[in-house]
Amino acid sequence: MMSTEREKMLAGEIYDACDSELLEDLNRVKVLCQQYNNLLPTDFAARNKMIREILGQADEDTFINQPFYCDYGKHIRVGKRFFANFGFTVLDEAYVTIGDDCFLGPGVHIYCACHSTDPRERKTRQEWAKPVTIGNDVWIGGNVTILPGVTIGDNCTIGAGSVVTHDIPANSIAAGNPAKIIRTIE
Repeated sequence: MMSTEREKMLAGEIYDACDSELLEDLNRVKVLCQQYNNLLPTDFAARNKMIREILGQADEDTFINQPFYCDYGKHIRVGKRFFANFGFTVLDEAYVTIGDDCFLGPGVHIYCACHSTDPRERKTRQEWAKPVTIGNDVWIGGNVTILPGVTIGDNCTIGAGSVVTHDIPANSIAAGNPAKIIRTIE
């Protein structure tokens, strides 16, 4: 049985990023993000309603400051009382799962999309994706970049400006490029 490009994408297999169905979804969500970003910042009810339309899972306490950008939206699942500051960007070609009581500083970027380092392969527009998982009670400082396939455990803090290239175990404080564990929380 032949898989669709979306099924391949979500399974972490190589897929065609120029597939018409995927491009249609990308463009639909770009319009929704533009509409969300143009809402009055003080219109909390409309903002929450629209963000719940964009994301795959969110609740009435989800708060994302504008501007917000994502590729598909429906692959992003956030827990209770989620907060993201200005400039939150998610390339959600794979699932992004974020736990309860997580706070993200301004300019946090989460990337699931992967591209070949071989320029000839990149020209084919073939890519693959790896999910990102963030546990409960996590604080991610401003301008942090989280790369494909990373898991950040519960109760972690990631210092501002960090690039998270590998898993961070629960109860850790990590910072740097690449992010390294500075200490653990007991």
